Amino acid sequence: MEIKQLITFRHASENLNFTQTAKLLNFAQSSVTAQIKALEDEIGTPLFERLGKRLLLTEAGHQFKRYAEEMIRLSEEAIMSANGEEEPNGTLIIGAQESQCTYRLPPILKEFKAAFPKVKLIFKPAHSDEMARKQLMEGVLDIAFIMDKVKPEGSLRVEKLIKEELKLVVAPNHPTSIFSIEDLKNETLLLTETGCSYRMMLEDSLKSAGVYPLDKIEFVSIEAIKQCVIAGLGVALLPEMVVKKDIKEGRMREFRLKSSVSPIFTQIAWHKDKWMTPPLDAFIRLTRKMYLSESDL
Repeated sequence: MEIKQLITFRHASENLNFTQTAKLLNFAQSSVTAQIKALEDEIGTPLFERLGKRLLLTEAGHQFKRYAEEMIRLSEEAIMSANGEEEPNGTLIIGAQESQCTYRLPPILKEFKAAFPKVKLIFKPAHSDEMARKQLMEGVLDIAFIMDKVKPEGSLRVEKLIKEELKLVVAPNHPTSIFSIEDLKNETLLLTETGCSYRMMLEDSLKSAGVYPLDKIEFVSIEAIKQCVIAGLGVALLPEMVVKKDIKEGRMREFRLKSSVSPIFTQIAWHKDKWMTPPLDAFIRLTRKMYLSESDL
């Protein structure tokens, strides 16, 4: 039983997809299949089963996962101890949008810091997804959260975490009804910064429909946009996670457009050649777990 096999099993047990596991680990898919089969032969029982196109952990797989994670952790501790390192340290530089930092990342950071108290976290604003990709390519960022349509990966590893619903919101006492893109022609749009993916998609939809709204106001802060929507200054298209509570409590009203914009996803990205230190690997795995839990709610 090799550590390499255990790491492959851990990734496969998290994403339940051998193809994705092979891409993450830069293996051929046949190598992933062979490693899992070797584990199953050594253990003497299947760890995965296929139901149609779905890959699932068996009960033995669930049980073995706990031990595999512990063996991997002990192996990493042994290596650090042999190198004179008592506890992982260093710095992770993370690119993220304000919405992710405010609404999604706090529980991830809390759990990560409990496991890696000596690792310093630095967050850089990632208002533009293209800029985040550029900074990953240049090594300025170790990892980044990208909220965008799915695009070719190139030299980056990009994983979809969760589909983001976009909401067109107005003040509760907004005087008119909005049912389509064309109805926005007499509205003031409250927009995020240039380069924001969902701003670009909205503006592309408006341009395609030949609609040019009465006025536009640009902000650097989503929270500022929210307050302006509540005050009745205009209309905004924002991620559901940002406005869900305000809609529920009556501070905003939602309109559902007939011609909706393309779906976008929060994705996590890093350079394919990035050295996967234990803290970086742990941060990615923890993020996967947290976002998957939220998508199941």
